[in-house]
Amino acid sequence: MMINTTTLLAKKSLHTETALDTSVLPAYFAATPGWTQDGPRIVKTFNFKNYYETLAFINAIAYVIHAEDHHPELVVTYNRCTIKFDTHTVNDGKGGISENDFICAAKVDAIFQQSFS
Repeated sequence: MMINTTTLLAKKSLHTETALDTSVLPAYFAATPGWTQDGPRIVKTFNFKNYYETLAFINAIAYVIHAEDHHPELVVTYNRCTIKFDTHTVNDGKGGISENDFICAAKVDAIFQQSFS
């Protein structure tokens, strides 16, 4: 299966208990530029001109996050938002990285590119 941004954007997050195999992670990271692995999660920091833009971005992604039912950890500062996605239900409840993380990463990137870049 070919993984690219378009295929990720067309998908919907679904409940899963299966983490991605580490052998396929490079293909997923290639489809979501700028996201990196930090242990059992994927992470990206978005930079803004000011606090208003940072909050506007958070509000813009809130609907998508809710619709996907996949909620990241957000670290918010004056002109920056770091997003950390992981899937709590994989690896027997220990957490890890699933396709849902990359689906949401692609959708968050699309919002950023459309409105904030």
